[in-house]
Amino acid sequence: MKISDILKDTNNPIFSFEILPPLKGNSIYKVYGIIDKLLRFNPKFVNITSHHSEYIYKPLPDGTHKRVSIVKRPGTVAVSAAIQNKYGLIPVPHIICSGFTKEETEYALLDLNFLGIDNLFIVRGDQNTKDTEKQNPETHNIHASDLQEQINLFNKGVGINDTKIEGIETPFSYGMACYPEKHEESPNMDSDIYFLKKKVENGASYLISQMFFDNEKFFNFEKRCREEGIDVPILPGLKPITKKHHLNILPKTFKIDIPEELAARIRACKNDDEVKNVGIEWGISQSRDLLNRGCPGIHFYTMSAADSVEKIAEKIF
Repeated sequence: MKISDILKDTNNPIFSFEILPPLKGNSIYKVYGIIDKLLRFNPKFVNITSHHSEYIYKPLPDGTHKRVSIVKRPGTVAVSAAIQNKYGLIPVPHIICSGFTKEETEYALLDLNFLGIDNLFIVRGDQNTKDTEKQNPETHNIHASDLQEQINLFNKGVGINDTKIEGIETPFSYGMACYPEKHEESPNMDSDIYFLKKKVENGASYLISQMFFDNEKFFNFEKRCREEGIDVPILPGLKPITKKHHLNILPKTFKIDIPEELAARIRACKNDDEVKNVGIEWGISQSRDLLNRGCPGIHFYTMSAADSVEKIAEKIF
């Protein structure tokens, strides 16, 4: 079933969440542990993030260095298949630009098609400036919209270099990201919404937001989207704060604001256990307000916060 249909047709607010694949060499049972913890809330789908390879420079006997690619996490194809097989849940693998060639992306799409996994989430992915500068638009998708174009062509049976692809019984349906506080590289919100509308016009059937802590910013963003004719479901994404240093790291990393009321409560905490409780309380309040005001559900980012997500979901779903 397509995620866009679930978001449109459900009579009850949906619960969904995002997980990280295990680090290379680690067991998938840590991922299973998160799912087991949250399964009782009837998640409608599970997003699986993707990460590009990282590089190290290995010293050679002659004093020079060799650039070596290090894959830190397994691909989303394998993890998606494992989740689908074990739980019967709908897996939604992230397909990203960064660190992957168009050919590698095509192979991932072929594998997912063979497995009957037809829901995707398309994002550009974290950028490494030095590597991005070396990427050739002929061989790499530079922007999420480029990746979107490749997937649209794949759905029509057209591969890279205009090769023919047969046997696509169910075309991919996909969502894309949106940013209630503006994408960090966008010059202004008007520009951000302009390009977001283009993504919807070109096939994005739903949107999931970047994390935020101020609901008014989300609803103002949603209002702007509707005024511009963006009519697909917009699912709010939340991440509970669990550590005191999140007060500085989250704004720096994700270019988001933390309301002063929440910031003051976190500053007053004596330890991370107290911070975690504040994060749960804030998440419950946020979630209730979002659902009471008509959001189709809540999407949770579980990274280092699965226990908090469980506590919030107990009060909401």
